[in-house]
This record gives sequence, C-alpha cells and structure tokens, in this order.
Amino acid sequence: MKSRGETPLRADAARNRERVLRIAREQLAAGDDSLQLNTIARLAGVGVGTVYRHFPGRQALLEAVSSASLEKLAERAESAATGAEPLAELHELLRFALTRALNELGFAEVLESPSAADARTTALKSRFDRALGKLLRRATQDGHVRADLRASDIRRLLGGTTHALRCGPH
Repeated sequence: MKSRGETPLRADAARNRERVLRIAREQLAAGDDSLQLNTIARLAGVGVGTVYRHFPGRQALLEAVSSASLEKLAERAESAATGAEPLAELHELLRFALTRALNELGFAEVLESPSAADARTTALKSRFDRALGKLLRRATQDGHVRADLRASDIRRLLGGTTHALRCGPH
C-alpha cells in the first residue's frame, strides 16, 4: 500500500509486487521464514532489483505480508476497547492475536518488534497499542490486571508465547 502523496504503481510494477508477496506468503506457509530476497526474486520470476525496489529488506517484506493481519488485529483491539466486559474482551483479543500468530509465520515477529521498516506498520502497531492500552486501563480499573502492564508487554508476551508453542516440548 502506498503512502499519501506517492504515485500509484504502474500495472506491471503492481503485478510484480503482488507476485513477490505471493511467493513470500507461500514460503512462510511452508515453514520457511528466512525470506531470502534473492530466492524470492528467482521464484517470482523477477530481478533482485525489482524485489529491493519494493522491499528494501526482509523486515519490509515481512511487514507487507503481515499488514492485513495487523490491520485486523488493530480493528479487533479498537472494538475490544469499548466492549462491555474488559477482561472478557482482553481474553478474546489475546486468543485472536495468538491464533493469528500461530497460523501466520512471521506475524508475531512483526508484532513484537520494537521498530518497523514501513510507516504503515508503525501506524497499525500504534493503533493496536492505543486500543490495547485503553482496554488494559479499563481492566485495571475493574481490578483484573496490574496497573503497570503495558501494550508493549502484551506484544512481547504474544511473541514469546508463539515462539514457545512453535518450539514445543523438548
């Protein structure tokens, strides 16, 4: 997705970008989270320069692949923040986020990362953090969660939990 003020992509450039995203999604779905841009370029049938023009690095590509899920999570958090029962809403939001993270390799990495390669990712994480912060304050007022719990703590918790569940028992 382009930022305001940027010109839209030419049709061929848009097709190439979507092809790269499709290959990246396929690799992630197959369990390969390395997202090596050279390999993706070869599999997508485009030049390496084409991939780097759209995605300056692995993190940018991972964020683009996770963008729709991150937007859904922000929307769910905004809805939960105004729900009738803060604790139940928090449980449901965490269940949704964890399910998404377990089903989409790389999503937890984007969610827990303290920085972002793309302004859209930064904006979506800020939306999520604001809504989750509001929900946590409401749950705190009701005596359900500690007052020092922050949205960033929850994002890291989701990432750590996802990693632990993926690794399984040793």
